[in-house]
Amino acid sequence: MSWLDRIWSTVSERGRELIRLPNPQTPPLERTFRLAEALVSERGEASGAALARELQSSYAALDEADRLAFLSFVAGHFSPDETRLMSAAKAYLENPNSQLAMELTAAAEPPRQELLRRMNMAPGGTATLIDIRKDLLRAVKEQPELKPLESDLHHLFSSWFNRGFLELRRIDWNTPAVILEKLITHEAVHEIQGWDDLRRRLGPGRRCFGFFHPTLPGEPLIFVEVALVKGLASAIGPLLERNEAEKGANQPDTAIFYSISNCQEGLRGISFGNFLIKQVVEELKAELPSLKHFATLSPVPGFSKWLMKQFDHDGTDAAALLHPGEEQALLAAVTATQPAEALKAIVQQEGWWSEPALASVLQPILTRLCAVYLTAARDGKGPTDYVARFHLGNGARLERVNWLGNTAPKGIAESFGIMVNYLYDPDLIEINHEIFVKKGLVVRSPEVEALLHHVPHAPAAKSAPAHAIASIVARRQKPKPAADVAAG
Repeated sequence: MSWLDRIWSTVSERGRELIRLPNPQTPPLERTFRLAEALVSERGEASGAALARELQSSYAALDEADRLAFLSFVAGHFSPDETRLMSAAKAYLENPNSQLAMELTAAAEPPRQELLRRMNMAPGGTATLIDIRKDLLRAVKEQPELKPLESDLHHLFSSWFNRGFLELRRIDWNTPAVILEKLITHEAVHEIQGWDDLRRRLGPGRRCFGFFHPTLPGEPLIFVEVALVKGLASAIGPLLERNEAEKGANQPDTAIFYSISNCQEGLRGISFGNFLIKQVVEELKAELPSLKHFATLSPVPGFSKWLMKQFDHDGTDAAALLHPGEEQALLAAVTATQPAEALKAIVQQEGWWSEPALASVLQPILTRLCAVYLTAARDGKGPTDYVARFHLGNGARLERVNWLGNTAPKGIAESFGIMVNYLYDPDLIEINHEIFVKKGLVVRSPEVEALLHHVPHAPAAKSAPAHAIASIVARRQKPKPAADVAAG
């Protein structure tokens, strides 16, 4: 229990003497309704904290159906007063000024938000609200009436989990076991195979950092795993092997971010991962001056699904993506009447990646198509791949496409084993971020640009022009050769 929870626990215990609770014989769901109404109307802090604690306990005791019924009640029952809101809106439209704008804002805020703020006063209130949003996210598609409540929680969490409230901590083998256990549970990219595997990932050549919040001291919100190596890593296997993880590189020059995992499903969509990477870069630079490069070794989770969609309409879309030379190579590799049919036949074969003849045919084709997939601007929206959008939006550059970087079943299923490097250049993070966010343009290396050449039927998406970036860098007095910044 955090110090803040201890204070509110004492306050709520004393406040129990000041409140009237519903009759113990009241049905559980009805009792929860009444506690919510009482909490919104309560004005005393001690009594409010006591009511919040009772409401939290009452909600926790409900079954799944009653929890959803309670959340539906909150979403609908604690909406803004329509009469007051219309009156405030009319007054502002007739005479726009700052005072009436404030009154309109106050009228538009739903009482739901005040209920949620007061629920947060109880010990463990923040954790309860995170669990509530997790329930909402699972149910909102089937029950759209819950969306206003989910939106309120998203709004409040965006403030409560602002970067200014987060604490970056290094996680190592001396970290309390309860936190280490959560790393094993929540690792979402490369499964941790028990305690021995975790110990290797926290060894001399590895680092792990997490963000924590003062109301959840034993709960990492998000954590990142880092390998300290020489040069860009192209495959995940060596990073996870016993010897490589335990000994580490001598005088490493590159930090590879190979796994980033969120621990709280109820905080999905609350952005703090970008701050995590940037702060870890600064921590590592201070600890290890030999580090010159900071990059990821990332999955491409949407590539396989995207490419297989191109086989719709008798493979017409897929055929349009293929270079004539690629078509000939595919038709020579397997018996098929169409290149798209041949490509589909190969990737559906079990273990195709371990067959040198098949792999050599597919390598230039799939790496190029992966580059096409990751650089599609989509009218300024950027690529569809969420991992790509995350790193590009954080200011990284698409640096390299790695053939068979992950031959585990998940890697083959998601991206035909392809992994990519995103490079974080501390001098260019802000510039790359602005280019991607404002224009949806994908900043990429000359190596990636080379993969995109010679595609007559599928022109490469526009990239950030090298001269444009170079001019920005020059204005900031941080000159770099244009070829090292982006390819145009």
